[in-house]
Amino acid sequence: MASCTTNCLAPVAKVVMDKFGIVKGLMTTVHSYTGDQRILDAGHKDPRRARAGALNIVPTTTGAAKAVALVIPELKGKLNGFAMRVPTPDVSVVDVVFETEKPVTVEAVNAALKEAAEGEMKGILVYEETPLVSSDFIGSHQSSTVDAALTMTMGDNMVKVVSWYDNEMGYSTRLAETTLMVAEKL
Repeated sequence: MASCTTNCLAPVAKVVMDKFGIVKGLMTTVHSYTGDQRILDAGHKDPRRARAGALNIVPTTTGAAKAVALVIPELKGKLNGFAMRVPTPDVSVVDVVFETEKPVTVEAVNAALKEAAEGEMKGILVYEETPLVSSDFIGSHQSSTVDAALTMTMGDNMVKVVSWYDNEMGYSTRLAETTLMVAEKL
């Protein structure tokens, strides 16, 4: 079972890869702090995570960009990224920039994401045009909610997509679905 961040990134990456091709990409997740972090400055193998999670923005690692290649093998070695842990209790957001093989426009990328959200990825990927903030996504069962207003392009072959996720509820929902699927096969 992938991480909550991988679950958010993978649907977006899959749509962009299938429609436009991906040469390479960089992602940042702005992630609510987790139980692995300290409430007060204290010892930790990662010196940054040793700092008080409720008081700091903490740059740290994420395996999400590399883990996407486990479900989308064509992306092996093409994505990298890191996390910025922030002092919020829940909800995180992925900011990913792709260099594409085919030309992109904001309209074309958003149309592809919307089509996937209403079709093959319904229930996993959501396409949202309403200007929302992190607390609006608390309790969201979906893995990835694209913030359409934040999609940007630069030149012909670079696109930025921003997608929100409830790092607790969205992940738990996928875990429950996976558990049921395995149980049905027993």
